[in-house]
Amino acid sequence: MARALLILSTFLLIFFTLIFANPNQYFSETLAPSSLELKKEKLTHLHFYFHDIITAKHPTAIQITRAASTNTSATFFGGVWMMDDPLTVEPNLNSKIVGRAQGIYASASQSEVGFLMVLNFAFTEGKFNGSNLSVLGRNAVFSTVREMPIVGGSGVFRFARGYAQARTHSFDSKSGNAIVEYNVYVFHY
Repeated sequence: MARALLILSTFLLIFFTLIFANPNQYFSETLAPSSLELKKEKLTHLHFYFHDIITAKHPTAIQITRAASTNTSATFFGGVWMMDDPLTVEPNLNSKIVGRAQGIYASASQSEVGFLMVLNFAFTEGKFNGSNLSVLGRNAVFSTVREMPIVGGSGVFRFARGYAQARTHSFDSKSGNAIVEYNVYVFHY
């Protein structure tokens, strides 16, 4: 009998604690988008050029590590580069800079030059100044068009989702320097 009363009282204690618990004790809640002043979702197209400069007096991308076999790999497998590449409105590096591509890319394929791209497009101009778009995806460098997902953003691009299409504008095989044209399509509020 005492055991049954103990079980019943424990059950009632847990039951009433759950029913009358302070909702602030939970780590999540459902919100209406309007509570964050989110308005109608829109689709924005961005167009710019990415300048990946590996060999120059002031490179914008540097190799930060490599595997023992990276130097003998036709795909640079195991190499990792850190970048802070300028984004410009025209392919000319002297054209207006609208932001930076900041992050890493790593050679992740043994069968082709295919990079894992982890980067932010950090914008510095116009209504997007101070806003970022985050990219996480695969870049098969020698494909004519590469598509990588936009997985998020900040500032104007909060709750962003979309994709970036990359096309090589120019590539110098001796220096490894490249100019890549980007068309980015992103849904955001």
